[in-house]
Amino acid sequence: MFPSKSVVTARRALLLLPLGLLTASAFGLSLSDLSNQDATAGLKAALEKGANTAVANLGRPNGFLGNDKVKIQLPGALEQAMPLLRLTGIYCPGCGGLRSAHSFIHGDLLAALQANALAVVGYLGFAVLWTVWVVRAVRGRPVRIELGSRQLWVLGTLSLVFTVVRNLPFGGWLHP
Repeated sequence: MFPSKSVVTARRALLLLPLGLLTASAFGLSLSDLSNQDATAGLKAALEKGANTAVANLGRPNGFLGNDKVKIQLPGALEQAMPLLRLTGIYCPGCGGLRSAHSFIHGDLLAALQANALAVVGYLGFAVLWTVWVVRAVRGRPVRIELGSRQLWVLGTLSLVFTVVRNLPFGGWLHP
């Protein structure tokens, strides 16, 4: 596979950099002649071009997942996820969680709820807790959020009820 145009351009720039430095020294210019504002503007332009290239290459369909150089592979154990569903046919509380998270962060709340409604409640709860934590930290108040045994029992019970209901015939609307 041939390197992309941006990679070739970057390689050319790296190869021409020493030549540019030699030419600058021949004209009596040095890096100290470069103002801080010029250096900042050049760095900003280079970073912007790199970010735009990365987004253009990886943001297209299958751009990230189809590129083995940047795709982060799941460990083998995670690829074997869903053993409860595979062995028993029972949906666990986490089934559909990744699809739900993907839909949620892309703003598709209905698809997120269809994939895993409990996870959406969890995302919203986490957002509230995180906001409380940030506000308290900014105000200099103690940043301590503890869940007592009552809250843990409530969370466990909700998770169990969700699991049971999504596996009953009338809970089909909760299937991922």
